[in-house]
Amino acid sequence: MPPIIKVYEAFGALADGRVRLTDECHASVLSSDRTKSYGVEISADGRTISSNDNASYWQGYLGYPAIAVMLSRGLCPLREQAINALSGIPWKELNRRFRNDYSRTIEEIMRRAQQHGIDPDIVKADGEAALLRLRDFAPLRGPRHRAAQANR
Repeated sequence: MPPIIKVYEAFGALADGRVRLTDECHASVLSSDRTKSYGVEISADGRTISSNDNASYWQGYLGYPAIAVMLSRGLCPLREQAINALSGIPWKELNRRFRNDYSRTIEEIMRRAQQHGIDPDIVKADGEAALLRLRDFAPLRGPRHRAAQANR
């Protein structure tokens, strides 16, 4: 299963309108800096999913594009406040700044949420609920696709 930060990144993708469902089985998700477009394929029943983001390709766990698509398809109820709290987060920049120390990135995004008047506990609760639902649902990994390259 993915680390919790991937759920938060999925929240950000939803908040920023970067998830586009093409049809019942296909979607695309733009990166936070909008330099990459990730392709996501999902079976009609939602049990099998694949994505060409780095986490899905290299790490073998669900990356945020796949999670965002599952959430947009109604995997679990989420509060709009929790989603919107993570709008406009420059994920790649933060992860690079903190050298992929996800706990430091999470501290920063929760600080930003609080600065915008949103209780970080709401974001954490919805993130944990989504991760628990992912674990319970236990989607199968679909075919592996080459990792996405930056748009040129």
